[in-house]
Amino acid sequence: MQKTAREIAQFLGGEIEGNPDIILTRPSKIEEGVPGAITFLSNPKYEEFIYKTKASAVLVNSRFKPSAKVDATLIRVQDVYGAITKLLSAFNNNGDTERIIHPDAQIAESATIGKKVGIGMLSVVEEGAEIGDDSLIYPQVYIGKNVKIGDGAKIYPGVRIMHDCILGDNCIIHSNTIIGSDGFGFSPNENGQYSKIPQIGNVLIGDDVEIGANSVIDRATMGSTIIESGVKLDNLIQIGHNVSIGKNTVMAAQVGIAGSTKIGKNCVIGGQVGISGHLQIADSTSIAGQSGVMRSVKEKGTNLFGSPAFAYGDFLKSYVGFKKLPDVLRKIEQLEKEVRDLKGK
Repeated sequence: MQKTAREIAQFLGGEIEGNPDIILTRPSKIEEGVPGAITFLSNPKYEEFIYKTKASAVLVNSRFKPSAKVDATLIRVQDVYGAITKLLSAFNNNGDTERIIHPDAQIAESATIGKKVGIGMLSVVEEGAEIGDDSLIYPQVYIGKNVKIGDGAKIYPGVRIMHDCILGDNCIIHSNTIIGSDGFGFSPNENGQYSKIPQIGNVLIGDDVEIGANSVIDRATMGSTIIESGVKLDNLIQIGHNVSIGKNTVMAAQVGIAGSTKIGKNCVIGGQVGISGHLQIADSTSIAGQSGVMRSVKEKGTNLFGSPAFAYGDFLKSYVGFKKLPDVLRKIEQLEKEVRDLKGK
């Protein structure tokens, strides 16, 4: 792809400062810029690189004021992250536009396939399944009986979507994720053995949801495990049976949520967070990485840290005290010695 700085500025609604006719062929990180590349500066801690980058153009905030000479052409925009997202989408060319059904795909006669759908080699679409328009099913995907997938889906290689699960429009499911596996349901008997509880529910996923690679979304015991619209899940995430995740909540890698917990909307959950079952997590809750949540969060906008997790500010104060404990213990030992000496006298 080759575009002039002028064309990209027009595409992004930005203003040019420098050579508008320079040819740009690819994006790059600002510290790895080369001639012909376009990069961006949003975080001030990377400002030093704008003065020595070899990139031909840099996206910057419209209010950015350089403290030294910048050789690259500047394209000033209101929202740098929004602009780079739009730009990367335009540069993206990984074959997603191809929409053919491979002759080695196995598609049941009762399945319904929409318009402009691509289905890759060795993918399987079972009886009663429905795939919406403009969807792309990569090779070696399994789509179970009566699964419904909305328009514009991208299902990457190795994904398994088990029977009766429902996905909305524009969902992206990355490789080797499983949607609709059995929930962890077992009942102990009088002999101390565990009997499996049938998991007869499904998984219900809204629109514009993205789920990373090697994640698992368990089906409900009864009813639905629910992932609402706009949710973004990283790789290696485990969602237990009958969990509900509210709109536009995001989770980093290795989060685990036990069964029947309800996560509110617009929550931000850091990596390796563990959340116990049957809890209620209020809207706009933020949970720092490696925290363990064992009680419900009732107040909207709460920030949590630690294991067990508690208020973020209180955790930081406690941590400061914790770091001082060795010194405090030494002082106590010294005071005890002085008291013993005084008593001896």
